[in-house]
Formats: sequence, C-alpha cells, structure tokens
Amino acid sequence: MIEEGKPAPDFELPTDSGETVKLSDLRGKPVVLYFYPKDDTPGCTTQACGIRDAYGEFERAGAVVLGVSPDSEKSHVKFKDKYELPFTLLADTEHSVAEQYGVWGEKSFAGKKYMGVNRSTFVIDAEGNVKRVMRDVKPANHADDVLEALGS
Repeated sequence: MIEEGKPAPDFELPTDSGETVKLSDLRGKPVVLYFYPKDDTPGCTTQACGIRDAYGEFERAGAVVLGVSPDSEKSHVKFKDKYELPFTLLADTEHSVAEQYGVWGEKSFAGKKYMGVNRSTFVIDAEGNVKRVMRDVKPANHADDVLEALGS
C-alpha cells in the first residue's frame, strides 16, 4: 500500500503526445497523479473537466497534473482534444502502475464483476514523497479537494 510520507513508487509511462514520463524526472515540482477508469465516460469526463476548469490554480501551485488510465495513447489523444484538456494523460495499458499504486481491483456494475481502476489520486510533493492519498474520489469536487491538498 502507498503511504503518506513515504516515497512515491517511480514509474515510466507513454503520454498522449507519444513521449514518455518518468515520475522521478519531475522532482522539484509537486505532482498530482490521478487514476481514472476510462476516457470519455461521464464520471471521468466530469473529473477531467473539473481539473481543466481549475487548471490555472494548479499552475499557480506549480503542480504537474498527470491523468492515468488503462486506455491507449490514441484514446487519450481523442479524449484530450474533445475536452481541450491542458494536462498530460498517461497510458497504463497493462495496468502495471495502477497495480503498483494499489488502485487496480475488482469492481461491479449492473451485477457484473470485472477488474478495473478505482478512482484515486496521489498528491506527491516536490521531493517525491506521497503527501496525500485520496481514494474513491468524487468526480464533481475532485479538483477542489486536490487543490486543498496541494495547499496544505
């Protein structure tokens, strides 16, 4: 389990722009690492657009925002373009980083059980330590909750 005050596990994933992001390369800036289930679904769109709408505040806090889902880079490009998202989306197609962060697990919908991402956010400080762990976040007030965590 990921614990507050401990180093955030390092990882490397492809981005929506075809580049690669390595968490440890972002030291010196706070990082908002948010895991979401699927591009262009109602809750995930609400969550992403909430961050988009408050993005100036994330920039003022000096934070790098990274959205992570099991979708492909191609899917991320469409999602990002459709909603004009100003932050980077990472493709965790093998869900290895989701597993590393303990957010991959059994879910159920309409009586069916399946494996997927549990909506969670990790606020990582400039030194690379986990400042806040937020599980089962609510898409509608996610951006405000994260900004509060960044400021504390």
